[in-house]
Amino acid sequence: MTETTKANIVLVDDDKFLLDMYSMKFQQQNYNVHAFLSAREALESLRHGLDPQVILFDLTMPECDGFTFLQVIRDEKLVPNAIKIALSNQSTDAEKDKIKSLGADQFIVKATMIPSEVVNTVDIALLAHKSA
Repeated sequence: MTETTKANIVLVDDDKFLLDMYSMKFQQQNYNVHAFLSAREALESLRHGLDPQVILFDLTMPECDGFTFLQVIRDEKLVPNAIKIALSNQSTDAEKDKIKSLGADQFIVKATMIPSEVVNTVDIALLAHKSA
């Protein structure tokens, strides 16, 4: 990371269009982005030493959904200090409760925020995390 880079961020979403869009928005705000089209790819990189400050992930993905992804991160004690944010269009209270119980710090409903608002939410989460 350079001095102008805010943080390393991992983005995980099986929708390439959304992944590219969020990657671009975060890169424009000086984040070092690691984008993955599957949770399995992201997990492999985390297991091999990728150390992000933020992980932003979708809940609905084939093979390995966001719940399983978060469970593996917790069980394998991968990046325990990373801020974990679920980004999904699912928004039931049961899903929010489950994702929080698995260690997510926040839950963002995609349809309620434009990408720049998601970036702002991550900025605020990082500032809060640093001052905690």
